[in-house]
Amino acid sequence: MQRTTSVTVGLLAVAALAAALVLGLRPKRTPEPTPAPKPSAAASASATPAPSASVAAKPEAEGDAAGSAEPGVTDGFETFPDGGKVPELPASAPARVGFGAVVFSYRGAQGAPADARTKEEAKKRAIDAIELASKDFSAAVAKGDRGSTTDAGRVPRGVIEPPIEYVLFTLEKGKVHPEPVDTPKGYWVVRRNE
Repeated sequence: MQRTTSVTVGLLAVAALAAALVLGLRPKRTPEPTPAPKPSAAASASATPAPSASVAAKPEAEGDAAGSAEPGVTDGFETFPDGGKVPELPASAPARVGFGAVVFSYRGAQGAPADARTKEEAKKRAIDAIELASKDFSAAVAKGDRGSTTDAGRVPRGVIEPPIEYVLFTLEKGKVHPEPVDTPKGYWVVRRNE
């Protein structure tokens, strides 16, 4: 009975970590403001002037009030690092994938401490971890930062930033991506589990 309870609590903790990881990576999308209709010439003579755009509330302010992450954290994660556009996922890509990630955070990344390593140091550590991850993913996870896990759960399409989504959904099952992937939380070494 105790062992079953321990296993259940452990699985719930892993599920909570995976949910926090996936939800933390979800890009914040603000709706496009719709332009106000232009009044006709007859109506504009009798209508009162509309408030200026500077008086209207900005959509970003609503997200901040709801306790969103630091503003601009996911900026720059819509394209590949070389600036290339992320292609559409092929029709053969699954609707969901299971994956593991070895995280190497850096200064300025989401959730990173103020004294975190530089982005260059994080990338070097991630590159060094790829060979180990290809042989023993669990050992690589042990060398990663907080948030590293062999099983981050299953993620559906459209939840994470396009570059990491493309990598995960086009990666072969059981394989480790040969390069680290820059994400809002730091560099990731990823393996597709299913």
